[in-house]
Amino acid sequence: MRNFLKRLFGGKQGSGSLPPSNAKTAPLSDYQLSEITGEEIKGRLAQFIAGSALDIGLRRDNNEDGLLSISGTLGVNSQSQPFGLFAVADGMGGHRNGEVASETALRALGSYVVSKLYQPLFGSNPEAPQDSLSEIMESAVNEAHLQVKRAAPGGGCTLTAALAIGSQLVIAHLGDSRAYSIHTDGRIQTLTRDHSLVKRLEELGQISSEEAAVHPQKSVLYRALGQGNKVDVEIFTGQMPQRGSLLLCSDGLWGAVEDKDIQRIVNSTSNPHLACQYLVEAANAAGGPDNIAALLVRLAN
Repeated sequence: MRNFLKRLFGGKQGSGSLPPSNAKTAPLSDYQLSEITGEEIKGRLAQFIAGSALDIGLRRDNNEDGLLSISGTLGVNSQSQPFGLFAVADGMGGHRNGEVASETALRALGSYVVSKLYQPLFGSNPEAPQDSLSEIMESAVNEAHLQVKRAAPGGGCTLTAALAIGSQLVIAHLGDSRAYSIHTDGRIQTLTRDHSLVKRLEELGQISSEEAAVHPQKSVLYRALGQGNKVDVEIFTGQMPQRGSLLLCSDGLWGAVEDKDIQRIVNSTSNPHLACQYLVEAANAAGGPDNIAALLVRLAN
């Protein structure tokens, strides 16, 4: 892991410098200048820029992680309304039930949100949805839960999903995949709460964070999609980071790479897809103990 970070950032960790040493200089683009000065480029519409990466890791025989990324922009009269649905799922259950569960959950979530939210926006007489964004997400997760129970009996998955309309953000969450808000000033904030038994013990003060990190039961969940008769989803509402990124990822990333290094890697490039590739490389450099899913979203305006 240390060698990977040195290769990515150059020199010693914490320097914040970027490789390579023989890089050629070039004038800054209009986009780069706007990022530095905060000034908008005339004619540029607000939109979501997303990148993703999915990797089996180094110690697994199959990939039970999955991700979903849907985004678009409606531009009318020099104004725009960006919209997006982004999700990460981490399957469990063995005998392919895990990968079936995660795929089923993502397909069900996407289908429900598109039918209830996006399709009404593009008809000849566009209309606002009858339900709030939070209600749409909660209903979508409930539908995904039912479909997972039918498609993968005994299996299940985590689900961390973000619905964004403009700067408005709604996150639906079950399990121990995570959503982060990562800012260009170096701040990183965990937006979700792990639904694991070990995390609960840590919250109750019965074990330390250091003990939680190496606990033999750290992957045991008390909330997951496809488990039990009723799904208990947590809904968070907030704002998209205005000068930063939204990161959704499975525990194959955050369990192997420290938050401070995730932040540095995300902020090392303006290309979300490249940042996700770097994150996967970092997790594998740390041993790649699990499947890895990373989905990075930025609001450009």
